[in-house]
Amino acid sequence: MIQSEVIKQFGKQINRVVNETLDKLAVSEGSIVIEDKGALDCVIKARVEAAVLRGSGTEELDWEKLS
Repeated sequence: MIQSEVIKQFGKQINRVVNETLDKLAVSEGSIVIEDKGALDCVIKARVEAAVLRGSGTEELDWEKLS
């Protein structure tokens, strides 16, 4: 679910960035809530990566997948 003050302008782009990031991390199941106030794509990507890492309970990260 995406909640954003700029959803009408950037909703498709936010969704694309989130989905691409989840695909690169091989995440195919789960629930994610995006609360955006106009963040840049790189910030959204970094926050999704951090949330997935924290949610996975692992300390190891395949940095090649994130490039």
